[in-house]
Amino acid sequence: MRTIDWSGDAVVMLDQTVLPHEVRSLTLTDVDALADAIRRLAVRGAPALGAAGALGVLLAMRQAEAEGWDEAALAAALDRLRRARPTAVNLAWGVDRVAARLPEGEAAVRAEALAVLDEDVAVNRAMGERGADLVETLCSGAGGSGLRLHTHCNAGGLAAVEVGTALEVVRALHARGHVERVYADETRPLLQGSRLTAWELERMGADYRVVVDGAGPSLIARGLVDAVLVGSDRIAASGDVANKIGTYPLALAAARSGIPFVVVAPESTIDPATPDGAAIAIEDRDGEEVLTWNGHRVAPAGAEAVNPAFDVTPADLVTAIVTERRVVRPATGERP
Repeated sequence: MRTIDWSGDAVVMLDQTVLPHEVRSLTLTDVDALADAIRRLAVRGAPALGAAGALGVLLAMRQAEAEGWDEAALAAALDRLRRARPTAVNLAWGVDRVAARLPEGEAAVRAEALAVLDEDVAVNRAMGERGADLVETLCSGAGGSGLRLHTHCNAGGLAAVEVGTALEVVRALHARGHVERVYADETRPLLQGSRLTAWELERMGADYRVVVDGAGPSLIARGLVDAVLVGSDRIAASGDVANKIGTYPLALAAARSGIPFVVVAPESTIDPATPDGAAIAIEDRDGEEVLTWNGHRVAPAGAEAVNPAFDVTPADLVTAIVTERRVVRPATGERP
């Protein structure tokens, strides 16, 4: 199935806030409703956000025509969409790519938006195979019946249009019969690992274990992991990588233990305009996500929380970045 698509005159997406207990679709015909869905993580993951940005331009154009917006109102709507989540560069990339076709009319905008979706599927399949080949090479000395892999957050099909990034590497290795076990961090505070990645691994038929975020580095230190595979929301020109909060400790543990730390992301996630990790805007989310669980407060009434959504892993800790076109090795000084 597709995480996000265009149907008739609307954006249709899986509502990821209710998975795995319910499979529900949202049908959106308003660009501000789409921006809200992005903010509340009904759709998330860098490639899926790129698709949302692309479809959002088509949605906004149709809404502008129906409601009589002028050019300034349309531009303001697209800017609200572009800024719905600041860290993931793919969202703005998708908006800007399709918005460039606005002067050519609706047919051109529709064609460009749908091309973004189709390209995402092909790009991620290519990354999956390239990444699987790389991991097999990097872990050629690993013993046992297969590879023990560790991942964080969700970089599967739910984070993209149809086919994932880091989890597509896992799927490709699993299809080859080369995966012994996958460790999936629960990914606090919204549990994208235990809710979404575990759901995808279950459907994949892979052997997996969900672990609390704080246990990940310890599992690596104990020698239970052969490689760490993660996605990314923005890769700076320096090779520094922004990903879901909790990624950086895994990279530190992997470096200490001498195992590969591999980032799998499309070329569109690489942002040449961002020189290094210090220049990446880190999204700070509502502290209530940390202080409450399932609608119930778990901290004292006076407690406050800090809730950064992402962290930055320095380039010297990144063994490789796998894209649809190439493999970059930042830890050796190579830059994307």
